[in-house]
Amino acid sequence: MKTYDWIIVGAGITGAALAYELVKQNFSVLLLEQDTIPNNATRYSYGGLAFWSGTTLLSSQLCEEGIARHRILSTELDADTEFRELDLLLTIPKDSDRQAIANSYNRFANPPQLLTVAEACELEPLLNREAISGALTVKHGHIHPQKTAQAYIQGFLRGGGKMEITRVQQLQSISSANDTFSTCTGVKTTSQTYHSSNVAICAGGYSRQLLKASGINIKLYFTHAEMIATLPVDIKLHTLVMPAQLKRFQLEADSTTSDRPWKEPGNQPAPPILDPGAVQFLDGSLRLGQISRTLTDPFAEIDPSGSETALRQSIGEVLPVLKDIPGTWHHCLVAFSQDSLPLIGEIPGWQGLQIFSGFSNPLVIVPPLAQRFANFVTGRDDEAIAQCQPNRLS
Repeated sequence: MKTYDWIIVGAGITGAALAYELVKQNFSVLLLEQDTIPNNATRYSYGGLAFWSGTTLLSSQLCEEGIARHRILSTELDADTEFRELDLLLTIPKDSDRQAIANSYNRFANPPQLLTVAEACELEPLLNREAISGALTVKHGHIHPQKTAQAYIQGFLRGGGKMEITRVQQLQSISSANDTFSTCTGVKTTSQTYHSSNVAICAGGYSRQLLKASGINIKLYFTHAEMIATLPVDIKLHTLVMPAQLKRFQLEADSTTSDRPWKEPGNQPAPPILDPGAVQFLDGSLRLGQISRTLTDPFAEIDPSGSETALRQSIGEVLPVLKDIPGTWHHCLVAFSQDSLPLIGEIPGWQGLQIFSGFSNPLVIVPPLAQRFANFVTGRDDEAIAQCQPNRLS
């Protein structure tokens, strides 16, 4: 049986980009995905590219590299990723301190501009002017996430990569003579066992569960994200609308103060939050969201009816015309880490087992980090990859 240089587990944007970049380095690569139509965070993403949002030298550099990659990806991959730049509108609730909220964005590489209610409504006529005290705006990148992932996959296949639709059940490994480390030799799936010199886990929110099945505990977490997707509609949304006071990042911080609750299902380390927002894709379809829950069971049951009601009510306060628009509730897992940096590199105690997950700002920084990682594993030093190594959280 053939032994690959790399097996990539998961064909969302992370796995697809990494597989493509590794094939470009002339590695033999097998990409594994459990669903014919992926039911992952890439599929239900807003598609935003927050290239303005760097807060450190590293994150600013990755954002700059990321937007530069996206501007040429359609040409490089010979497929339309629907890349564009549009206005992001960050709404400020009524009776809030507009200037204080605006000042909180000064830490970003390119701080958004503060708008009055009238200016915000001129930019986005669908806004409810009675619900806001103003807004912030900045140019924001946007892609179609599914089409971008598929473009990466097609480029990967043209480059000689191989893809299989099958679910990975566990890792294959051997232990060292003194049991001080293990070596990953491949994966066992529902259909067969595949052998490889290296395995990269790019399964997003399911990565922790997959590694746990092989006795590996890693400080990678996930939220259950809920949103509403619509078919193409005649209503025209002119901007990407999000709240200026995003609760999701605080939720991630609050839920990871201790790793203990995450070691068993049935826990909820922090209360759920709702960040009302909306974006329209080029075909006229909308993505409305989102609710985030830190339920430690990746297969936890969620009440779609109650969630959809809460989503519509919250979105309707800011964008009334969208409240009752027909759409379907969806749910996916979104991976994140303790410190906003992704986990990239070899898992401690293992040889040949890599992780590439936990991106808090995934769509803009995955392309440059996939490229950097593929160069890194050929022997080139890379400070960004060094800073993202999983052993920093051990």
